[in-house]
Amino acid sequence: MGKHVLLIEDEPNISEAIRFILTRDGFRVSCHDQGGDALEVVRAERPDALILDAMLPGRTGYDILRDLRAEPATAALPVLMLTARGQGRDRELAAAAGASGFMAKPFSNADVLASVRALLGQA
Repeated sequence: MGKHVLLIEDEPNISEAIRFILTRDGFRVSCHDQGGDALEVVRAERPDALILDAMLPGRTGYDILRDLRAEPATAALPVLMLTARGQGRDRELAAAAGASGFMAKPFSNADVLASVRALLGQA
């Protein structure tokens, strides 16, 4: 089985599309749709990479990422931030929080695959 990617995204259509794209390419994908307990889910799932939406119910992706970076066990976890707004400010917030990569919605299938492969060193 391929590398494990955890997707934390609250929009079902986007979550299903990303899950399908990555699963078809051999990744093992698990999904979660809440921000409030996202840290616990990451700790329990121990993914190889995380795709994290910036705006989630209960907590922002930026806050979640800052907490992940502060914990030794998740400090180096590759994290791709997703946002519906591709503005420079969103990129700055993602970079400041410690994102490994950034992708704006909408995105192409090829962009998703290329971004996840790059996160995992599978160019």
